[in-house]
Amino acid sequence: MLRIVLIAIFLLSAFCIIWAMGGYDVSLKIINKVMRIKPVKYTEYKYTVTVMIVAHNEESVIKEKLENVIDNDYPKEKIKYLIASDNSSDNTNLIVEQFIKEHEAISMRLYTSKEHKGKTNAQNEAQELVDTDILVMTDANSMFKKDTISKLISSFSIDDIVYVCGALLYTNTENGTANLESTYWNKELQSRFIESSIKTITAGNGAVYACRNSAYIKIPPIECHDSSMPYYYGIHGLRAVFNEKAIAYEKAGENTEDEYKRKVRMNRVILKHIKNGIKAMNIFKYGWFSYFYFGHRTARYLLWLNHLLLFIANIFLIRVHGIFLLFFIGQVLFYIVSVCGYRFKIKNRFVNLAYYYCMTILAQWVGVYHCIMGKSEAVWEKAKSTR
Repeated sequence: MLRIVLIAIFLLSAFCIIWAMGGYDVSLKIINKVMRIKPVKYTEYKYTVTVMIVAHNEESVIKEKLENVIDNDYPKEKIKYLIASDNSSDNTNLIVEQFIKEHEAISMRLYTSKEHKGKTNAQNEAQELVDTDILVMTDANSMFKKDTISKLISSFSIDDIVYVCGALLYTNTENGTANLESTYWNKELQSRFIESSIKTITAGNGAVYACRNSAYIKIPPIECHDSSMPYYYGIHGLRAVFNEKAIAYEKAGENTEDEYKRKVRMNRVILKHIKNGIKAMNIFKYGWFSYFYFGHRTARYLLWLNHLLLFIANIFLIRVHGIFLLFFIGQVLFYIVSVCGYRFKIKNRFVNLAYYYCMTILAQWVGVYHCIMGKSEAVWEKAKSTR
């Protein structure tokens, strides 16, 4: 009986890992071909818009961002700009104030949070000043194409579409770490396109997204809109969609330390995400969203646990059959290759992929630890290599 349980754990864990890292994406492509889904239709400019830029101590990039964001093709009489400064202590506020004085013809204002409580809190406070139909949100280090705002707004073609996420592209893909993140991200965007065409996406990104101001939700500062908004809309029968033509450019972390810290930050509420995933598994109530959320989110959020279960079960099954011994040796070699790749800075794509993947799993473990110990924080130190 124990042997059957161990084999079941081994097979289930292996399936969840494979599904999370490739199986789900393949299934989407098959579904897309079978159903011949058509992308979301676009609409003309009929909404008033506020573009919110969230910043904390961004003196090195904030002027470039302001110049970039006002250079757009959206009707000037229908657009406003709001800079939400998360209690910046450098020259960010001064630079913004000077920029506003030099561009009096543009409707732009600065809001400063009295306390440094993180990006989400600054958004929550600043949103109370918004009186337009649509709220576009972006980061200080993310640069838009001239038509990015127009493309975002064009996706609000029907009333049940309340959230639109654009495509984030990395500009420094020649760097090893950044190249690996870009490779992963390009695959991510392909899945979002199919999800969006069928029904709704499961997550956005902080660089370029928008929501109907009337549908804005205030979430705890520890959380982020990237993951919370699409989930909230999904379980309430509303749509969050992806527009691959609404493009933002950004630098990825150029070293493993920066990327590791970013992934730890992304997992600061990982246990809540897992709990949300359990709620979303009611396919009779949530339909396609249940399928999307399990494959795209829950299965990935559980990689840390499934790898542990796979390894432990494999140890006890080594003597059952030679195939389990081979699997165990394969797992051990994979982890050794990953450690060696980090320790000796080996320049090999397979080795780098192994290290990058294991770094992702380790970041999840740290996130789980922080959740349990109450060490998750809403604020963080941004990576200089991304500025």
